[in-house]
Amino acid sequence: MKKATIQLETLACPSCALKIEGAAKALDGVVKDSVKVLFNASKVKLEFYESKVSLEDIVKAIEALGYEVVKWQTN
Repeated sequence: MKKATIQLETLACPSCALKIEGAAKALDGVVKDSVKVLFNASKVKLEFYESKVSLEDIVKAIEALGYEVVKWQTN
């Protein structure tokens, strides 16, 4: 299992954070309880199983909602 931090463009509203959280939790391989969208920091922190989903797939799911991903990293 890997941990990831995804930096987004500035989030405009709390409902944006909820949309992103829902999209991330819907992906198979993402640990649902680990998904945290930090509204003030415009970051998403989560844990995922690389054998089921790639970080690129998670980023694409967020971008498909219309949010720009600035950078991401795993740790």
